[in-house]
Amino acid sequence: MSMKDTIQSSNEMPRCHQNTHVSCGDCRLNSICLPISMHIEDIDRVNEIIQRGRPLQKGDYLYRSGDPFQSVFAVRSGTIKAINITNDGQEQVTGFYLPGEIVGLDGLAEDNHTNSAIALETAAVCEIPFSNLEELSLKIPTLQRHFFQLMSREITSDQKLITMLSKNSADERVAALLLSISTRNHRRHLSATDFRLPMSRSDIGNYLGLTIETVSRVLSRFQKNDLLSVDKKDITILDMDGLRAIANAETSE
Repeated sequence: MSMKDTIQSSNEMPRCHQNTHVSCGDCRLNSICLPISMHIEDIDRVNEIIQRGRPLQKGDYLYRSGDPFQSVFAVRSGTIKAINITNDGQEQVTGFYLPGEIVGLDGLAEDNHTNSAIALETAAVCEIPFSNLEELSLKIPTLQRHFFQLMSREITSDQKLITMLSKNSADERVAALLLSISTRNHRRHLSATDFRLPMSRSDIGNYLGLTIETVSRVLSRFQKNDLLSVDKKDITILDMDGLRAIANAETSE
């Protein structure tokens, strides 16, 4: 499946129009997707293997669980939600992927995707065929190292989620998610304190192992305590240190 290009992003970012001629060298996210130390000629070689196509609409699947693993995908605009289906048939959200982040690494282990990836809003992605990426990584050491770092980041993210779900209180879980989005926005040169949540309260609750009501209560409590300003999906962090203190609090046994 091939997809890519542009469409709506944050209001703070220049709108990236659908343009199949945009190259990696021109992309505003290349410093996130690619190693900063790559030379222009190496970026051109990466650009040659990337496939570009139509944007995803809200609810479209990028790939489904069980699909053969053939590519990884760099999110160019919008947000992608990863899910798997539990043994009792329930949907479990396993991650959210923002512009500049790579989705699809779940298929590496068994050559089939173990998760499904769904667009939460209009989104565009760069499809990178893994066989070409693997071959190119052998020729460009910085790209190979960057890919290993991406895999390590994915493993670390999974470990953090498992730890968070097993130990943290509702307040800690919500605070940790907000700080994660804040940090990832900052990495994209967006505001770390003012942003729009691309996911629903239901998806947040599913991801964090909380009910929708609990998520809403926590956000209301944070707002009452002047940690946040909340207007539907729009979030303003008023007290970053206070939010960090909650996220890092030790849960009593």
